[in-house]
Amino acid sequence: MTAHLFASKAQLDQRYKASAETQLQQSQILDQIHESVITMDLAGFIISWNRGAEMLFGYSANEVIGRNILFLYEDEELDGLRLFDSFLEQGGRQMEVRRRKKSGEVFWASLSLSPLCDANTQPVGIIGYLSDITERKHAEEKINHLAYYDLLTDLPNRTLFKKLVDKALLQSQRNNSIGALLFIDLNRFKPINDTLGHAIGDLLLKQVAERFRVALRENDVIARLGSDEFAIALLEIPQHFHAGLVAQKLLSTLDHAFFVDGQELRIGASIGISIYPQDGMEADKLLQKSDIAMFKAKRNAERASGSYAFYDNEMNRTIAGRLYLESGLRRALQHGEFSLLYQPKIDISNGRVIGAEALIRWNHPKKGLIPPAEFIPIAEETGLILQIDAWVLETACEQARRWQDLHISPLRIAVNVSAKEFSSTLPSRVRQALSFYQISPAWLELEITESMLMHSAESVITIMDEITALGVTLSLDDFGTGYSSLSYLKRFPIDTLKIDRSFIQGIPSDNDDCAIADAIISMAKKLRHKVIAEGVENWEQFSFLKNAGCDEVQGYLFSRPVNPDQLTPMLASDFCFSVETDLHK
Repeated sequence: MTAHLFASKAQLDQRYKASAETQLQQSQILDQIHESVITMDLAGFIISWNRGAEMLFGYSANEVIGRNILFLYEDEELDGLRLFDSFLEQGGRQMEVRRRKKSGEVFWASLSLSPLCDANTQPVGIIGYLSDITERKHAEEKINHLAYYDLLTDLPNRTLFKKLVDKALLQSQRNNSIGALLFIDLNRFKPINDTLGHAIGDLLLKQVAERFRVALRENDVIARLGSDEFAIALLEIPQHFHAGLVAQKLLSTLDHAFFVDGQELRIGASIGISIYPQDGMEADKLLQKSDIAMFKAKRNAERASGSYAFYDNEMNRTIAGRLYLESGLRRALQHGEFSLLYQPKIDISNGRVIGAEALIRWNHPKKGLIPPAEFIPIAEETGLILQIDAWVLETACEQARRWQDLHISPLRIAVNVSAKEFSSTLPSRVRQALSFYQISPAWLELEITESMLMHSAESVITIMDEITALGVTLSLDDFGTGYSSLSYLKRFPIDTLKIDRSFIQGIPSDNDDCAIADAIISMAKKLRHKVIAEGVENWEQFSFLKNAGCDEVQGYLFSRPVNPDQLTPMLASDFCFSVETDLHK
């Protein structure tokens, strides 16, 4: 019995010694790991604390073993212990956390948790691996700030503004409350920025941003969208008219002069307002509609500090686009955004290039190439067409002079004339352009439309006679689409009738288009007018028109509108397109 007891005690001592040696080995292994390694029981009380943990937190193992892990938390996370159950069930958990060092310093750590199991795979504790990621987090925060905040004013940028507004609108939806979005565009900022320099402009924008910020409530959101544009979200307002009161308050902040680097500057603003939820349920839609309303405010500004306007259903996207183009047109002439392309006119009998139509193009800095059909009607409504027509005439004559200097034989450059341009002063302006550039009138042809012939026929004929007396020819554009009187047509000194492309498209398959084109050509011949067809795109159309007696053609079959450099070699070599052999392809 005694021998048995001594044997059992020896075995027990051996097992304890082996366990102690194992724990020592494990402790030595953990101390060799540079990463912070902490083991805890299921209640969160610390069991082991390696050297990496000592270096990271500043506590020795003796100071922490037996204490609950919660004392290291940056804030007391009461649900911290409940996390243990979830990650034990899921088999592990990885997260980024904030922890507190012995010095009181709070740092960011990458924390990986895994269950510690006994021989029966039952969880008996938790092992955590931590590494300091504070520098990485600070770098991420800096990058995040650059991505979401305006560098100049430190206000949220457009991206962050939309995120913040969308999040706030979800809360407003739950509370069934009203909100408003204000789109602000500064008036007179551009001339200040251009004249005094960007440094002064930047300082002015910072002062404007600060005045706006002071005028708002703490929970309102303000952002700089770019350039001289700001946006403000008013959250949880009592009634929609409250947004108008805030707009007046913002405008009043601009009443007093700004003093920037010794300069006394005055600036105004145009503010567009959209209301949640009636004008939209998300930031993008509200921004779009407040932007539209802002253009209305800009047009109706009554005082130096500016004006504001609410969006309404009549302000649709088309109106917004027209207002945008209108403001852009005024800038386009000053900044050289217009250019002329030239589409060759071809003699149908031999394929020779005998003329070209000057076609204006607008290369908008933001929207890219805008077709004339979009901006010419707006230019006509606003009166800007007069400046555009004058520019086209001058530019076409300037190009003719370049070709004349290259000893290219004169060919008719057709310039479109608007109804407003076709006035008693037109002949004198044409005379001045010919004289200034010292070109032969054989270089120029003016294209007018049938609508110009509808009013004051006698005065129209007088203007025409004065133009043709200069040696400049006249062409009647888009013939067949208007309602001109044929009795007057025979009195007009027209050289050429141009068949509108709408009658060419259906040739030769559409019998009506064929009949109309044939009738126009026949009538023109009897009136001793030449005929040109525009929009010719295939050889079947060309063949029909040639057989019908048409004189000239213009269209993609031979050439798209091209820049002067592309057309010059054709003119210099007296180039002729092949028209005989291609008819049978």
